Amino acid sequence: MNVIIKPIVTEKMTALSEKYNRYGFVVDRRADKLQIKKAVEDMYGVKVDSVNTLIQRGKDTSRYTKAGMIKGKKSSFKKAIVQLKEGDQIDFYSGI
Repeated sequence: MNVIIKPIVTEKMTALSEKYNRYGFVVDRRADKLQIKKAVEDMYGVKVDSVNTLIQRGKDTSRYTKAGMIKGKKSSFKKAIVQLKEGDQIDFYSGI
């Protein structure tokens, strides 16, 4: 099972990472906190202090088009907010 799907790179998460050394990831729904901790430590070579998880509910969407209104739904997903130990840091932009 691939635990980490992708990192969350938004303005809010960037501010959290700069101020509190916390990083966000979209993870597999079946993954628990210990699996997430091990995956982040193995992938980025850092020490994880704590892991908080939440399930983001899928939201309804609608668009107005020439053909009329189109309704849809975004899928739900699981997020993990990872607190790193002092001195550790993850650089998502190093490969660009």
